[in-house]
Amino acid sequence: MFDTNILKNEEKAVFSLRSLYGRYGYKSYKMGKFEEYELYSRNRDFLVSENIIVFNDTDGRLLALKPDVTLSIIKNSKDETGCVQKLYYNENVYRVSPRTHTFKEIMQTGLECIGDIDIYNVIEVICLAAESLSVIAPEFVLDVSHMGILSAIVDSCTSDKELKKQIVAFAAQKNTHDIKALCAENNIDEEVCGRLCDFIGIYGEMGSVIEKLDKICCDAKSKEAYNELKFIYSLIKGTAFEKNIHFDFSIANDMNYYNGIVFQGFIEGIPDSVLSGGQYDMLMHKMGRKSGAIGFAVYLDVLEQLSVHTAEYDVDTLILYDDKTDIKELMKKVNEMTQNGTSITVQKQIPSKLRYRHILNLSGKGRENND
Repeated sequence: MFDTNILKNEEKAVFSLRSLYGRYGYKSYKMGKFEEYELYSRNRDFLVSENIIVFNDTDGRLLALKPDVTLSIIKNSKDETGCVQKLYYNENVYRVSPRTHTFKEIMQTGLECIGDIDIYNVIEVICLAAESLSVIAPEFVLDVSHMGILSAIVDSCTSDKELKKQIVAFAAQKNTHDIKALCAENNIDEEVCGRLCDFIGIYGEMGSVIEKLDKICCDAKSKEAYNELKFIYSLIKGTAFEKNIHFDFSIANDMNYYNGIVFQGFIEGIPDSVLSGGQYDMLMHKMGRKSGAIGFAVYLDVLEQLSVHTAEYDVDTLILYDDKTDIKELMKKVNEMTQNGTSITVQKQIPSKLRYRHILNLSGKGRENND
């Protein structure tokens, strides 16, 4: 039987997540390492990192090492009325690490739900995001927001696209000071500005937030988004993940790509988000698609930051042999021990720094010693 204890944190997560997504009918999606550069250059703002490794193919085409999987899935999927395509992936992407600021090959697992998306699909993906975090660590928080409310409030502030972009950036930082300064500089109504600042300051467990949110959502667009959040809360209430799912309205993704529900996941011991996702209907439309979509990615590289329990021993038994050892006897002993679940290493000399529980000496006359 395969011993998962020998796997790294990120490798264990891959096994568990693959099984989880399969149980919900998500099919495995595989892609190559390369994609045409144009796909990424047209949607650079959607990427986590704008830096892309680019090279010329033998036929002169400009290719890129894939920095993202979602764009390729959209490109290779089709609109099918009344149906939803459910896919999961485990792929390496190539992007600049925020910690080292150098290019890194990053293992990433995620899922995409594409097609005639409805409220069930949204809730299913949110719950799968929460369950994905629980698979990785018992202590976690999934922060959920709704771009519909933020979009409605920002639209009431201004119609200027660049100004909207600035406001959204400050909202993501919970920077109410600069939001107020920006609003004053651009003669934005103080009441609307105050409503925006109040909105991004709301955070906490879903039940406590819903009541506060009702007072802020006073137009048709934000009311619609509020009702959706309220319905989502009513379905998650009483489930195992109720206390782990919070509303945090400082989550503000690019409104050119995202709409509706957006979320980020955090686990104890890691300061960065390990999961990120949401609805990206706007990206679908930008790529000429009529369908909706929602999905998320788990950034397995950040799991390296988790404290790893160091085993007391590297192997259970060190087997020593020499040129006089009966190789047939040696192979028989190795097979016998490994079949019984004992981890072994076969060496002629004791390696420096090797930690072993027992030693089996088959050298010379075949003396056996146990330490």
